[in-house]
Amino acid sequence: MAYLIVILIGLIQGIAEFLPISSSGHLVAMYDIFNITDNTILLSIVLHIATLFAIIVVYYKDIMLLIKNPFCKTNKLLITATIPTVIIVLVFESVIDKVFNSDFVIIGFLITAIVLFVSEIISKNNKNEFKSDILNLNISYKNACIIGVAQGIACVPGISRSGSTIATALCLKESKEDATKFSFLMSIPIIIASFLYELLKIKDATFNFSLTQVFVGFLVAFVVGIFAIKFVITIVKKQKLYVFSIYLILLVIVLLVNKYLVVIW
Repeated sequence: MAYLIVILIGLIQGIAEFLPISSSGHLVAMYDIFNITDNTILLSIVLHIATLFAIIVVYYKDIMLLIKNPFCKTNKLLITATIPTVIIVLVFESVIDKVFNSDFVIIGFLITAIVLFVSEIISKNNKNEFKSDILNLNISYKNACIIGVAQGIACVPGISRSGSTIATALCLKESKEDATKFSFLMSIPIIIASFLYELLKIKDATFNFSLTQVFVGFLVAFVVGIFAIKFVITIVKKQKLYVFSIYLILLVIVLLVNKYLVVIW
């Protein structure tokens, strides 16, 4: 049963971390549906590393160029976007912790569905197809800051990080390519920060999964994450974000039925 749980969690993390449907929201919903109460902190840390590696594999060439050119515009944009995200998380940390429950996740899913749908409508009139040099993404510092705010808000479960950042970039008339690439690149410092934060809590945690089971979860999240990133890139280019809006609305209906009607019956 433990292997089934880690495979399921790894699958959800790998898919939902990059698809605009909220990984944290799906995990909270899954724990609620299956009544999973085991301490999963070690697994959570490993899965963050897995998704980080997935991004590195897909954007390896771009990341190497950014490392070799530390003072390029793109790196400055990433720092600009990260600052408001960190501020929001630190200021509202206690509030964010309190809303990690299935009730608020449902609201978060609805917010994500609306944001994706609106961005889809706005982006249809966006003629900006300019392909930027990776070292000089065609994004203003003001827009980078706004996208960073969207990423900070997405720390709330149910509100997708990738969905919020890509949708915000599209609403700001950024090109589809720049929007997706910047969204995934700006997730790197946040995933690292999240990993370090969870690592600090590891000393007080008890572990209910073996190292082998955790490794299985890592592999699943890593492999699935690579395909998820490429899938999102394709979806954004084809202007089909509305598909995820439909999915999230259907998911909300399922969660409401599970939470209220099943209890009544």
